Amino acid sequence: MRDGVLVALDQPLLVIHGGAGVERASLDAKEEAAARAALEQALRAGHAALMAGQPALDAVTAAITVLEDAPQFNAGRGAVFTHDGRNELDASLMDGASGQAGAVAGVRRVRNPITLARAVMEKSKHVMMVGDGAETFAAEQGIELVDPSWFRTEKRWQQLQKALAEEANARAAVVLPGKAYFGTVGALALDAQGRLAAGTSTGGMTNKRYGRVGDSPVIGAGTWADERCAFSGTGWGEYYIRAAAAHDVCARMKYSGVGVRRAAEAVINETIPARGGDGGAIALSADGEVAFPFNTEGMYRGWIGADGVPHVAVFAGETLAEP
Repeated sequence: MRDGVLVALDQPLLVIHGGAGVERASLDAKEEAAARAALEQALRAGHAALMAGQPALDAVTAAITVLEDAPQFNAGRGAVFTHDGRNELDASLMDGASGQAGAVAGVRRVRNPITLARAVMEKSKHVMMVGDGAETFAAEQGIELVDPSWFRTEKRWQQLQKALAEEANARAAVVLPGKAYFGTVGALALDAQGRLAAGTSTGGMTNKRYGRVGDSPVIGAGTWADERCAFSGTGWGEYYIRAAAAHDVCARMKYSGVGVRRAAEAVINETIPARGGDGGAIALSADGEVAFPFNTEGMYRGWIGADGVPHVAVFAGETLAEP
């Protein structure tokens, strides 16, 4: 026990997601295999940090950096396009042990937004920075900046063209929300000292306008970590913000004493759908219990324990061994 919380000492664990809203019809076998391989690579990167004795925060950062560089997901390279044909990236990170957090939104040249979110947390007095100011800070901190073309993929560009055409024909309302936010990434880690951390990174929603920002960089909405619980969400961001989804899951554990699975299911599969939203999440407790709730056709997800064997799944109904 630590501060009244049961912790799993010497049993490090990493949990990741690559986004809800996955649809079989839009994913061919080659794309699915590449996504599964990228998930396994991210799990191994985070696991290496944990087994080297590094804190949970390092494992989360390592895993998300891999996912941001993988074009299969809506984060970093492979991010969706805005209405104006740009990639605008958001990310956040929270350290459960200290309660510190960092976030960035609307950046266009930061190769790995999760590393900038961490710099905001560790190198500034602020929690969130946005747009040009965040990129100025990134340059000052020596964080890698790239030409915006780095993030472009043809698949995402075509998704924008389709959305624009549907919008022009006044049929945008028939586009499933899941197709718009597909691919947000996140990671949670429990290190050998029982510390938790959480992070989330995204390109937002296809065809977003007016500098729209979703839940991913909002602490308490898309990301949360404290001494007993860590959470990263993937879904229709407006609903996660209104529900304070990330914090609500962990608050239910703290104040009601329910387990992480019940808390996560209640928020993701009851509260948010009741209000008209959908999506998924990953949640992890200090005693090593994991939850993967989602209400779409699929959600890229996986975990890795001390033995170093990665476990990944994509679609609903797919068996995923439990830690």
